[in-house]
Amino acid sequence: MSKSVKHLVMLALFTTMALTIFVVEAQIPVPVPIPGVKLGLANVITLIVLVVYRPRDAFAVLVLRILLGSIFTGTPVSLLYSLTGGILCFLGMALLCKLLQKKHLWFISIVGAVLHNVGQILAAIAAMQSVQVIAYFPFLLVAGCITGFFTGIAADRVIHFLPKSIFPKPAEKPAKNGKHS
Repeated sequence: MSKSVKHLVMLALFTTMALTIFVVEAQIPVPVPIPGVKLGLANVITLIVLVVYRPRDAFAVLVLRILLGSIFTGTPVSLLYSLTGGILCFLGMALLCKLLQKKHLWFISIVGAVLHNVGQILAAIAAMQSVQVIAYFPFLLVAGCITGFFTGIAADRVIHFLPKSIFPKPAEKPAKNGKHS
């Protein structure tokens, strides 16, 4: 199997896993009586792809999961909230992965969860044309910190146990004489 085909297959599998987790999680009632609060377990997959592959790969998995998740769960209204939150979350996590050299995933995930909530609040303000929604943010902030911590730990543990064969091979580096080794 060629390198590009293997890469595409791996991303398709990660997208399928993220979508499956998202759809299953949508069916599980959250014990916290705050609308919109959920565990965000599909973000474990996004974070894994962000660490193991390239940022653009993680972005593709994220966007496909959000679009397909909206279709499969029958909640197209949530598409605006999910996309806004997801993109803001991704941008923050991608930046932190680069700055922290892909270490401290629990922290990267917490920041991502909080940014996701910021994105959702901004989308709600735009959709409802009311800033009163901001009163809801402290509850989302606490929930985001808690769930982000656990999804970050989960991603870190999964990456630790992933077979190294799924990791992309590093590109060949030119030898000092200018020829490839």
